[in-house]
Formats: sequence, C-alpha cells, structure tokens
Amino acid sequence: MDKRSDWGNQMADNDNAREQVLAFEAALLAMDRVAAERLLAEAGGTVGGPERLERLMMPALERIGRNWEAGTVSLSQVYMSSRICEDLMQAVLPPTAPGRLRHPPLAIAVLEDTHALGKRIVQASLHAAGYALTDYGQGVTAEELAGNAARDGIRILLVSVLMLRSALRVARLAECLRAAGGGIRLVVGGAPFLLEPALWREVGADAMGRNAAEALEMIRTITAATAGGVP
Repeated sequence: MDKRSDWGNQMADNDNAREQVLAFEAALLAMDRVAAERLLAEAGGTVGGPERLERLMMPALERIGRNWEAGTVSLSQVYMSSRICEDLMQAVLPPTAPGRLRHPPLAIAVLEDTHALGKRIVQASLHAAGYALTDYGQGVTAEELAGNAARDGIRILLVSVLMLRSALRVARLAECLRAAGGGIRLVVGGAPFLLEPALWREVGADAMGRNAAEALEMIRTITAATAGGVP
C-alpha cells in the first residue's frame, strides 16, 4: 500500500471517529443512556477500556463543556451527560491491579470543577498499572488542595479540570504549593490544556498529560528521577 492509500485510510478513520464522537454527544445531550451505552460498545472493538473512553467519551464531554461556556448547552445537560458517562465508565475501566509499586506519595484531584470523569480515568489507569494514589475528590479549591498535599507529604500531584476558569486557577494552586514548600511536582490535564498547548506553562504547572497514557508515562519519569522511587 502506497503513502496515498495510507493517508486516505487515516482520513477515513478520522472521519469515522468524529462521527462516533458526534453521535455519542447527541445521545448524551438527549439524555439517552441506552443509545450512549450502545455507541460506546460499538466503538470498542479490540480497544481497551481507558483508550475507548479517551477516544469517544472524553471528546464528547469536552465539546459539551465548550458549548456550555458558549451558552448553547444547558447546565442540566452538562450535569446529566457527566452522570451518564460516570455510570457507563464503571463497566469499561480495568480492575485494580493487585500489586503495588514503590513510589513517592501521589495524589489526584479535580480543581474547583465537579466533573470527575477525567480524574477517574487517569486514576483507574494508574491503579491498574500498580500505583496507589490519595484521592482528594472534586470541587477542591487551590488553597485546600495545596494544604492537603503538604500535610500528607505528597510528592506528585495530578490535577484535572474541565472548564477554562478552573484551568486558570492552577496558577493560584502552583503559588500555594510553592509557599507550602516540599517540592511538590504538579501535573495537569483536561480540555483547556488540550485546546491551548502552552497554557500549562503559563499557569505554573510542571507538566501536562493529554490522556491517561501520558499521565502514566510522566509519573514513571518523575518517579524514576525521585530518590527512593522505583518506576
């Protein structure tokens, strides 16, 4: 197969993926859980749970979040879409791995947002890979999160956001972490950082993960460079 054929297949795959995301988004906005579950199953094929969520569920929720900020989607639709996705997520995420790796203390949280799906995907992927994390939940303020991390001796803090206003609050979080001392490494992720690739640097984070796989790789890299850590 020549390069032109490869390019054509890639474009067809991209178009098909976009159609799947749009159909899944429509099912969520219509609050049609049955249709959403069917579309998620059809998109699976041989793809694993976290990959399926990142390819279909997360892009759909990101579009819904942007449309809410633009005023074309209601808050109730955002809320119900998130609830449906969280219910469906339980069926496709991998089980927790029985073994645990030695590593510096890790924690994860959703900064000020209440949408926890992205956090749960990353958390489940890290659990499946053998990492243990402290979960600070969602809707946590910058001050609360920095205080909790410092109190618990956290070395690597993963933060998820959905809305731009929450992403901008990472700057306050980074400031609070520096004031608390301890050299906590801050890794961020979420839709605003995907849309603005330089944003994570602007708000003072140490790294940004585009998906669960990248978050896992960053944890391994940071852990390997940390005294006493075993990646």
